[in-house]
Amino acid sequence: MERANHRIERIRGTRRTVRLATAAILVAVLWLGGCNKEEKKPAAMVPVVETIGVVQRDVPVKKEWVSVLDGLVNATIRPQVSGYLIRQNYKEGEVVQKGQVLFEIDPRPFQAALSKAKAQLSQQMARHETAKANLARIKPLAEKNAVSQKDLDDAVGTELSARAAVEAAQAAVEEAQLNLGFTKITSPIDGVAGIAKTQLGNLVGPSSQEELTSVSTLDPIKAYVNISEREYLNAATAGSKLREALPLELILADGSVYPYEGRLAIMDRQIDETTGTMKVGALFPNKENRLRPGQYGRVRATIRIQQGALLVPQRAVTELQGKYLVAVVGTDNKVDVRPVTVGPRIGTDWIIEKGVLPGEQVIAEGTQKVRTGAIVTPKPFTPEAATTPAPAEKR
Repeated sequence: MERANHRIERIRGTRRTVRLATAAILVAVLWLGGCNKEEKKPAAMVPVVETIGVVQRDVPVKKEWVSVLDGLVNATIRPQVSGYLIRQNYKEGEVVQKGQVLFEIDPRPFQAALSKAKAQLSQQMARHETAKANLARIKPLAEKNAVSQKDLDDAVGTELSARAAVEAAQAAVEEAQLNLGFTKITSPIDGVAGIAKTQLGNLVGPSSQEELTSVSTLDPIKAYVNISEREYLNAATAGSKLREALPLELILADGSVYPYEGRLAIMDRQIDETTGTMKVGALFPNKENRLRPGQYGRVRATIRIQQGALLVPQRAVTELQGKYLVAVVGTDNKVDVRPVTVGPRIGTDWIIEKGVLPGEQVIAEGTQKVRTGAIVTPKPFTPEAATTPAPAEKR
């Protein structure tokens, strides 16, 4: 019996030993697995950024204004007499000459009026001749007292009245001739004629609300812009030299630069109280009539040369709540995010007036990856394909 009990105790001890060994092995496996996982954690990555040096050079600072084009002279063509429109003698949109007939009104009523006025003139001239003959007969008789003074006065009055009637009839003839001439509506200037605003057969006249067409002189052509009061004061300080020496460029709606330079030509007499701006006009050559009234564009002028300007790409500048920041990478590859004062934009660059030094490396690509004190791996910034530099703009 004792031997059996002893054997049972040995079996139980063996089982406990197996369980403890299994548990120890499991713990060791879990511990080793945890160690392996910790060893597999990757090290923190150092961000790669693209940097470019701050460039210092003299740059022209330019200013642009939105402009609308208009003819140098714009003539509104209206009829001066009433009648039915029977003919249009020009091709719309083409050049016309001063004195060229554009429209014709039915002349028959005016021809009849002229004939009537001429007949009345002949009648009055005949009466005047009779009155002159009577006066010529009475004068000698009056000198001899053969007729009364009253007869002489009546003859003189009749002759004067007949003469006045002749003059009135002559004026009526001239008026009828003018009205007949007005049935041929001519261009008062050389220029380009617009589309007709009325149709043949319409009754037109001086009281018509709509004009027949318009003719504009297009060479040179005017470009109107609105400048601020401060800009006007600067121009006024410069005086007439500004008008003579300031070349202007015109950028068309398709982005192309008009090949001919313009000059400031006219200024309005006052500042607009509602907008605080003044309208000024520039003249541009337009020999090919390429430019037309109503076109929009931008007038650009070089307002000054900024000496020793510090330039960085616009993409290197971050705007945050009205403040401008630039990330500078030092020689130890550590980032310093600085507030800067920006100036005008020059093409794809930006003038930095305060906050950087010439030659410092700024981050042009990857600014969103860094903060002050971060370590980075810099590489040279490769700009996109070169394009024609855009104009400078003032903020």
